[in-house]
Amino acid sequence: MKEILFTDIEGIKVGHAQDLEAGTGCTVIICEEGAVAGVDVRGGSPGTRETDLLNPQNQVDRIHAVLLTGGSAFGLDAASGVMKYLEERDIGFDVQVTKVPIVCGAVLFDLVVGDYRVRPNLEMGYRACANARDDYIERGNVGAGTGASVGKFLGIGRAMKGGLGSFGYQVGDLKVAAIVAVNALGDIIDPDTGELLAGLLDEKGERLIGTERVMAELYQEKRNVFRGNTTIGVIATNGIFTKGEANKLASMAHNGYARAIRPAHTIFDGDTIFTMATARVKADINVVGFLAARAMERAIVDAIKSAHSAYGLKSYRDLISNK
Repeated sequence: MKEILFTDIEGIKVGHAQDLEAGTGCTVIICEEGAVAGVDVRGGSPGTRETDLLNPQNQVDRIHAVLLTGGSAFGLDAASGVMKYLEERDIGFDVQVTKVPIVCGAVLFDLVVGDYRVRPNLEMGYRACANARDDYIERGNVGAGTGASVGKFLGIGRAMKGGLGSFGYQVGDLKVAAIVAVNALGDIIDPDTGELLAGLLDEKGERLIGTERVMAELYQEKRNVFRGNTTIGVIATNGIFTKGEANKLASMAHNGYARAIRPAHTIFDGDTIFTMATARVKADINVVGFLAARAMERAIVDAIKSAHSAYGLKSYRDLISNK
């Protein structure tokens, strides 16, 4: 088993666009040939697009892109730019008069950093597509991870910088990879070492104090923590799967969230994972499932370690440099 890039999966491109001053952006994962897709939404505050289409009982069985975007529900506007870009290139579901690109998406809440009045829109979604590459992927403070933050249970003033990360595995001809924008209410843990990487800081902003511990101490208080944090991601594989199996893979990949985010899937998060399968290699769903979960947990760690301090939020890099 060797490590690979997300874009090492043939037929997959990734593009970012962002407004660094405003603190928001979007990421698009494109499969021009179409990918069999699934989704699993676990968080209690999701913002999504075209997820019903991925139900196995519904007609369309292939999608052409997934949009991961900041801007809360406003950011779904960026999907119009993705559709425009793909339609101009004759990519989509053939309805005779034109081709309709099938673009799924999910949002995260980043309105509390930068300028909340600026959100991903049609122009930014189009630009992300124009920036798409199949040979490299930027990580950290880019795309949907631009304004991401973690550890917000006691407010943004005690939080740390999140970001966008990626990680993948190859076994023989089989490839499985994850991309994720980490914007969790809770803390981020390295499952391999047990190290607490990022999350809720003490009043001086010098050390991590543990979101779960603080939540347990305040169990009698009902808090409204923005009602929109959210970690959103995509599992891509070259495996051959049905829509039903793709949905199951998305479900299995959530184990990666549970291992690396403490707590995951809260009522204040909209945690969502999509699957995109390019259907080139026969593979056991159980093998792809555990590889997907493993890739996702490593992608979450990568997001935190790739992020830089911004918008008054300290990054993992700065926290360890001050130890």
